[in-house]
Amino acid sequence: MSRDLINSICAQFPGAEVSDPWGDGKDGARHDAWKVGGKMFASIGVKALGVSVKTDSIETAQMLIDVGVGVKAPYFHRSWVLLPMDTDEAELRHRIEKSYTIIRSKLTKKAQAALGEYQ
Repeated sequence: MSRDLINSICAQFPGAEVSDPWGDGKDGARHDAWKVGGKMFASIGVKALGVSVKTDSIETAQMLIDVGVGVKAPYFHRSWVLLPMDTDEAELRHRIEKSYTIIRSKLTKKAQAALGEYQ
């Protein structure tokens, strides 16, 4: 997996926008924070160790950690996991999509409608 692959997956979702809310790191390194409706659903840190995504619960996040799919996402709530760069592409796509769906579902009905149809 690469930053470019992660970004290309995230960019496919309706209303998804990328920003660098924490500013450039050393030597121009960047954070890629993917948001929908102003709420983050995926983040790649400056060190690009992987991508952090939201799960539906602390228990789901812990299960993914226990089975080796991810690790605790530094600086994030315990319901987030960090998927390492060597994550299988199908698993990566699935987890990013789930994260997007979770965050999108928490937006107001009006905000969701403005984004257009999604599944």
